[in-house]
Amino acid sequence: MKRDYPLEKTRNFGIIAHIDAGKTTTSERILYYTGSQHNIGEVHEGETTTDWMEQERERGITITSAAITCFWNPSYMPKTDLSRKVRFNIIDTPGHIDFTAEVKRSLRVLDGAVVVFDGVAGVEPQSETNWRYADEGQVPRVCLINKLDRIGGNFERSFQSILERLTKHAVRMQLPIGTEENFNGVIDLMKMKAYYFEGKMGEDVKEAEIPAELLDEAKKYRLELVEKIAEQDEKLMNDYLEGKEIPIDELKVVLRKATIANTIVPVFLGSALKNKGIQLTLDAVVDYLPSPLDIPAVKGIDPRNGEEVTRHASDEEPFCALAFKLQNDPFVGQLTYFRVYSGTISSGTYIYNSTTGEKERLGRVVRMHANDREEVETVFAGEIAAAVGLKNAKTSHTLCDEANPIQLDQIVFPEPVITLRIEPKTKADQEKMGFALKKLSDEDPTFKIKSDSETGETVMAGMGELHLEILVDRMKREFGVEANVGKPQVAYKETITGEAEKEEKYIKQSGGKGQYGHVLIKIKPMQPLEEGKKIAKNVSRYDDFEFIDSIKGGVIPGEFIPAVEKGVRESMERGILAGYRVVNVSCELTYGSYHDVDSSEMAYKIAASMAFQDAARRARPVILEPVMKVEVVTPEKFMGDVSGSINSRRGQITEMFDRGMNKVIRANVPLSEMFGYVTTLRSLTEGRASSTMEFGSYEIVPPNVAKEIIEARGTATQRA
Repeated sequence: MKRDYPLEKTRNFGIIAHIDAGKTTTSERILYYTGSQHNIGEVHEGETTTDWMEQERERGITITSAAITCFWNPSYMPKTDLSRKVRFNIIDTPGHIDFTAEVKRSLRVLDGAVVVFDGVAGVEPQSETNWRYADEGQVPRVCLINKLDRIGGNFERSFQSILERLTKHAVRMQLPIGTEENFNGVIDLMKMKAYYFEGKMGEDVKEAEIPAELLDEAKKYRLELVEKIAEQDEKLMNDYLEGKEIPIDELKVVLRKATIANTIVPVFLGSALKNKGIQLTLDAVVDYLPSPLDIPAVKGIDPRNGEEVTRHASDEEPFCALAFKLQNDPFVGQLTYFRVYSGTISSGTYIYNSTTGEKERLGRVVRMHANDREEVETVFAGEIAAAVGLKNAKTSHTLCDEANPIQLDQIVFPEPVITLRIEPKTKADQEKMGFALKKLSDEDPTFKIKSDSETGETVMAGMGELHLEILVDRMKREFGVEANVGKPQVAYKETITGEAEKEEKYIKQSGGKGQYGHVLIKIKPMQPLEEGKKIAKNVSRYDDFEFIDSIKGGVIPGEFIPAVEKGVRESMERGILAGYRVVNVSCELTYGSYHDVDSSEMAYKIAASMAFQDAARRARPVILEPVMKVEVVTPEKFMGDVSGSINSRRGQITEMFDRGMNKVIRANVPLSEMFGYVTTLRSLTEGRASSTMEFGSYEIVPPNVAKEIIEARGTATQRA
């Protein structure tokens, strides 16, 4: 079966932004202008296509990323000329920090991104986080400064915030015609033309001459744009220095290369709600963002020998895809979203999961349009689709051709920072709750579940209060589970700050075969791996634990070494101060002995666990707490009250600056002090301030606070 669209006319991109910058509104305009839908759904009316979940429509926010496919004929081409039509595979991502995993996994499989900014606020906290994720994946970007029709909308101030806070490589591609309520068009600095958007929904793009009063400003910034593009190419630079007029087509070619190389970030403008500027941004996606052919070939390792292998974006290469998202569909069951990097795959064939080493039959393949499905026979290189009915594929698993296996790098997700205790209301709910929690945790890698061994309660862990609230609501609506929910708790951790050594023998005689395990371990704080340094063969290294096998002469047989590591890791699940998980420990097994008859894996596991517990008590253990990056936007008259409130919560103010008529305070504040802060902030500022927060880092808890945490944990355990 042949592909219906060439790779060079395919664009896989995401729409990313801080919450309320207008991502979903922009997505709705894209669907309308591309002809995918005949009316525009509005967020405030709860009728959008990409925000299809009940919780999204009720709250007016995006919770889960939605994939949509549409086709765009560039606005500068005749509508009858379909030869330039381009397929867009778009993912609309959430802006709330609690759902940041959706952004991270989407950026992993996309070739480009449109980053949307609020024209009043400019760069906001989640804008910076998303930008960092895009930097990590080297994802090419174009920017859209949105909401310029709002009071306080200011293109120049927002553009400067991009230069100062995100990248020095940003360049103006357009200028606004009018400001705030008088914003009615844009100036294209490349073509030196003005564009207005007429018709009921701004669908008629009208080209005109630049207004006389804006011509000098346009000429000034056009010169700056041409200079920045010319710097990327030696021939263009020579022509520019010689004063030659450089053709637009040549400028576009060089600008495209520079955008894909992340050495230039084009910045556009508009108002999605007022239907202005979106079509020109879509033209920019075609002109400057990469097709699958423009991005570097994907690299992975051959699981058979550990050697590096490469897959190019070609239908002729062996099949290789990455599963990046799971979604529970009430009609067809589990959907596994995947991005195909090379080769093709058809429904009814078998795929090999190189992460698990298992084969599965691919029953049906669908192309997703938010929550609607279009069944397809074959998926080609460069496409994004979803598989129905894969039982063992999870997020980050590599799907490939069994004869040519490859394993791609896994997506690394942030750790949960907040927990919630939950119990079913009835026995019937208990059975359903286990099923629901498993399904939801499979979907969301930042949602963890564990059982408290002392109290027997189920503990949910997530990225924030809203994250857990949504998950509890989904359990009730989608799975019919009624549950009692406790108050949100901080996900503390423990670690060690010193070194200690412990020798432990576990010997048990019971008439028959006994138990014998003997280990000597050394523990110390785990150090970051030096850049470029390879991990030694005798070292097993994980995100927060390192195990070093230094046994010489076979004093402990090799088959028992994994049991020692397992014993230490299991012991780390319950800390020695307050029972929280221990992290960032390097454990070295240096000596031991064995018994020909009585030694067993269980004996070594128990000995290692006992040795770790004793050593950890003497290695200066401390409690770690999540510290959040908090940003408060407040009128100047409330600055003193807001600063005082942050300081009283053990916060450290790191930055203060102006944003329009308001002041912005940035601070690092422990999560434990932030519960109920929004209500306090509203009362302090007559409801005129707003705040956002995202996870920053884990830091050592002060001794007086640690004492309170330990006492509280002891009391809670006694009550249980």
